[in-house]
Amino acid sequence: MRDSTRREFLKAAGAAGGLLAAGAVFGPASAAAAEDPWTRVPVILGRIRPPAFPPRVFDIRSYGAVGDNTTDCTPAFKAAITACHAAGGGRVLVPAGKFRTGKIHLKSRVDLHVVGTIRFRSDAASYLPVVFTRWQGIECLNYSPFIYAIDQTDVAITGPGTIDGNAAAGPWFDFDGKRGPDWELLQQQAADGVPVQQRVFGDQHFLKPNMIQFYRCRNVLVEDVALRDPAMWTVHPVLCRNVTVRNVTIYSRGAMVDGVDPESCADVHVHGCSFDTGDDGTVIKSGRDTDGRRVGVPSEDIVIEGNDYYGRWGAITVGSEMSGGVRNVFAQDNRIHAGSSYKSFYGVYVKTNPRRGGVVSDLHVRRLTGGPVDRGAIFVDMNYSLTGPGHGPIVQPVIRDIHISDVHLDDSPFALKISGAAESPLTGFRLADSTFTNIDTPAPQISNARDVTLTNVTVNGEPV
Repeated sequence: MRDSTRREFLKAAGAAGGLLAAGAVFGPASAAAAEDPWTRVPVILGRIRPPAFPPRVFDIRSYGAVGDNTTDCTPAFKAAITACHAAGGGRVLVPAGKFRTGKIHLKSRVDLHVVGTIRFRSDAASYLPVVFTRWQGIECLNYSPFIYAIDQTDVAITGPGTIDGNAAAGPWFDFDGKRGPDWELLQQQAADGVPVQQRVFGDQHFLKPNMIQFYRCRNVLVEDVALRDPAMWTVHPVLCRNVTVRNVTIYSRGAMVDGVDPESCADVHVHGCSFDTGDDGTVIKSGRDTDGRRVGVPSEDIVIEGNDYYGRWGAITVGSEMSGGVRNVFAQDNRIHAGSSYKSFYGVYVKTNPRRGGVVSDLHVRRLTGGPVDRGAIFVDMNYSLTGPGHGPIVQPVIRDIHISDVHLDDSPFALKISGAAESPLTGFRLADSTFTNIDTPAPQISNARDVTLTNVTVNGEPV
């Protein structure tokens, strides 16, 4: 991240990483916000360049892999990736067949190209030893993600095959009912400033791993593959720059099984994807509470376009882990559909609470269509999930400059709800040129928000 950009963002958030006085009043939107923000999109996309790879092929069968859905191919994946990297890069080929494996760790200049199926082992030991990761926005050492890369450049996972997390066959969803003490401990460690290297989980603990995580990587591509049955968040880039996720199909069921979660990333393009997920579809994050403010890196310059959402939870989502800040997010030409077993809960969903801190600004959405939307079309919630014991101080978040236009959504309990915070009201919300049909509660529900403008908006055929 450019130093000037980081300084500007931290100045906006406050010298203490987003700490604001109670009752702080925010001024009008900046001059830049008064311009057409969509002119920034071609500039962002102009910086995003998927990596290219040398025309070398390393077939995992040459390193001992057998596609019989029985043989443990973990050593073969490791050997093929090591050889590809040592040769200066190329394609690690997963041919037709079902290849059973434990964790896969990618290296620079490696394109993991899947034609057949990668099917992950169901035993937790296959994802040890622990690695440096983020778990729900807090840094720690935990089980390895199923596919993991840290501090690498030019890495890719490409299709047209399938990557099957096989999570339901493992212990992971049983972890959901057991993770409480570990999750409480991790949050308390972060609040107390315990060094990250001492926040050790993994074996005999119950914090389940992500499916795919790129950590501090540059030039990342995930393309064409079908991803299914993760244990937790499916595609999770953290502290990455220049990330492309395109033409990917994601199917997930269970708890905490988001689609694509860029966290503290810059220059990200998510397009042409299909999300049939048990949790949020595309969701922008940047760390949680004290630990997120300590790291202090925002997610910024993100374009989400041309995707299809079949549920569940939010389609275009920010938070709730957003303590490092989020800015310059552009979502356009996305579609919401009735899924086979789920419905999307929210079309646009921004969620945070009074412990997060951080600044969300310049969220732009246009041409979002479809339905049904099971819980609400547009929901900004600054009082999300503030339950249980406290972990760290109250640090009010800031949300400002949300611009939404040309949205046409059908069949929802409400069209617009803003639940702001009295200590830090939302500032600057624009909704224009939009229609909402079959809405149960037509009137907008707005509290603790300033400078809210609705222009040419109709609900159930009546102007608002």
